[in-house]
Amino acid sequence: MAPSSPSPPTSRRTVRCTVRPPSLDIVESDVKIFRALILGELEKGQSQFQALCFVTRLHRNEIIPSEAMAKLRQKNPRAVRQAEEVRGLEHLHMDIAVNFSQGGLLSPHLHNVCAEAVDAIYTRQEDVRFWVEQGVDSSVFEALPKASEQMPLPRCGQVGDRGKPCVCRYGLSLAWYPCMLKFCHSRDRLTPYKCGIRSCQKNYRFDFYVPQRQLCLWDEDPPSW
Repeated sequence: MAPSSPSPPTSRRTVRCTVRPPSLDIVESDVKIFRALILGELEKGQSQFQALCFVTRLHRNEIIPSEAMAKLRQKNPRAVRQAEEVRGLEHLHMDIAVNFSQGGLLSPHLHNVCAEAVDAIYTRQEDVRFWVEQGVDSSVFEALPKASEQMPLPRCGQVGDRGKPCVCRYGLSLAWYPCMLKFCHSRDRLTPYKCGIRSCQKNYRFDFYVPQRQLCLWDEDPPSW
């Protein structure tokens, strides 16, 4: 879990992914939080890092339970791992803001993980609908401005005025995460048994509204994947 007051990031884009594994508490377990810390660029007039949080629904079987990981041991825990499976790009349109002061009703980890992104916590309408059906108070969420035929919102990369609203895009890649359990066969056992973890790599692309182009200066940079 990310600390509440981390030291300044050492790379331009640092991504923290906090995932609640499936458990009996469906409201807490079905939440996945991505945190991105983006270093300011001096040539663009930035001096501080910027934080973003993206909150989405965690689907069943998307990641293996923490209880299963705790029972498995790595033979070489210090080895640098390469993902065994590369999963496709997921493009998400984040059209809802999460109220930080009420975020604990959605996940007890949100206040800690997203402490630097108080005004930049985003989610999707379809995920909100699911959480509200499970009992999360609707006051946690607030709709963001949408493009219309009368007022189309351009991509931030197409906007020259840094004070104008636009649709920002941020891409991140999870180079390695435990996505499935491995099962092995043995002559001494009638049924397969758990014998390891299968790792995956996955890319994400998030689109979201920002009130000023100044809050999305990186969008002029094309993703590397």
